[in-house]
Amino acid sequence: MEVKLGFGAIPKPQYVFVSRENDHCWYMLSEDEKRIPIYERALTGAITGIEVNKKVETKFKVVEKNDLYILADKPYIIRSGSESYFSQSLLLSLDILTCEQLRNPLTMAVSPGESNVVFCTIYDPVTYRSIDVSWNGHKEIDWQALGQKVSLKINSLQNFNQEPIQISTNTTPSEAHTVLIAQSDRYLAQLNWTPEQGREYLQQKYGKRSRLQLTDTEILEFIDYLEGKLTQNCQI
Repeated sequence: MEVKLGFGAIPKPQYVFVSRENDHCWYMLSEDEKRIPIYERALTGAITGIEVNKKVETKFKVVEKNDLYILADKPYIIRSGSESYFSQSLLLSLDILTCEQLRNPLTMAVSPGESNVVFCTIYDPVTYRSIDVSWNGHKEIDWQALGQKVSLKINSLQNFNQEPIQISTNTTPSEAHTVLIAQSDRYLAQLNWTPEQGREYLQQKYGKRSRLQLTDTEILEFIDYLEGKLTQNCQI
């Protein structure tokens, strides 16, 4: 994206909300909370992350939402109800997509259904082909589990797109160990491991309860193991 110098709007992500109306299916909010209809049916960009079953406080109650992060001409966040058909069709499509497809720009399109229903259809903007999903047995799907699976795949993929932590030749052994611990922290967070899971693995593998007790060779081996787990999650 081109950076515009001088005065302008605050650089923050633009939220996009899903709603079935007569002539549009999503909208933005102005600074005074007025709806701004979006008449275009599709948004093309790179998926940079997803949050599922996120608790959001509204004027009336706390509700669960799914937030899909997309980088296009600016950062966008598509927000939809966790139990909506839009979110469900989105998760079904993202679950089918391969890691290679998720690394490339994709097109998110809104498709109006009956009543107030809105579906999400994902397209490859190069081939114009849609990601076809099956709704067979959708009532028996554990949507929370599917959301966690998709979230782990997408967010793990984004982790690999980040620059690895570098250790310079001037780094002391203690500083290097600290850097390695920090890198393992990042991988553990991407895997959603709890401290108990980490300690249990270290105890079984090395007979130690803390990463601080690991040798440099052991911490590097542990990092390789975590990277392998992230790769497996991305390939599921």
